[in-house]
Amino acid sequence: MAAARFCKYALIALVLAAFLAGCSSTKTAYRFADWGIVWWVEDYVTLTPEQADRLDRDLVNLKQWHCSAELPRYTGWLTQLEGDLMTGVPDRDAVHYHQQRLLAFIPDLMGQAAPVAVNLLEDLSDRQVKELADNMAKNQRELEQEMLAGNPEQTAKARAQRTRERLETWLGGLNKDQQTIVTDWSADRGRQTEIWLQGRQNWQHALIDALEKRGEPGFGARIEQLLVNYEQARGPAYQAMSAESQAAMADLLHDVLAAGDAGHRQHLVNRIQSLNGDFSELACL
Repeated sequence: MAAARFCKYALIALVLAAFLAGCSSTKTAYRFADWGIVWWVEDYVTLTPEQADRLDRDLVNLKQWHCSAELPRYTGWLTQLEGDLMTGVPDRDAVHYHQQRLLAFIPDLMGQAAPVAVNLLEDLSDRQVKELADNMAKNQRELEQEMLAGNPEQTAKARAQRTRERLETWLGGLNKDQQTIVTDWSADRGRQTEIWLQGRQNWQHALIDALEKRGEPGFGARIEQLLVNYEQARGPAYQAMSAESQAAMADLLHDVLAAGDAGHRQHLVNRIQSLNGDFSELACL
């Protein structure tokens, strides 16, 4: 369906953004994008043929905008990032700059996606809303069981493994110094996982609360708020954690790059070139 195809390309940037914001794996990054309900709603709710067709039509327009307006911004940023990496290890300010440039892509995308989400969500039946709530609750429980299993030391160890695997995707195999940096960084994350999960649950509760009032005035504004300003619904603890984890992730990326060699940077440049090529080849049909 158009939803799935658009998801594949639009979320490439969101996966990168989520990773740079503090998520440590592709799976977590996709889950982090739960505010992108336009794309994953079909996994949680059984849509009628009419709803699915309308969603596909709406996503055609969203894809046209994204392809013509946003992909050139992505390729421009990736080209600049590639150039900076070719000159050596970026300093901390440069890493922070690129992190913020990438994260800045999200609000525009969510703002454009909001009308599509409203158009779909306001047409859900009571049965579909219950199905959505039940499936989100089930997924939340599974995440908690997966990510909070064991004691704090085991949680930190699992976080280090996820982070190391994610970094190796972009940098190649890490050396011993880089692995130590990742292990120490993961141990310092404290209650980040618990706060993230609680914030995610807070957001889902806010969504269901809005859906239960979907026939009332202001529903569209509430959904747009949940999509564009998603951190607000997640609560103050999440907001504080998010700001801290973004800064920590920027430091981690700098330190890991600094502890690496030219081969690690070249591996990253190759991945960036491949990603940039994918974006450049996407036709705005």
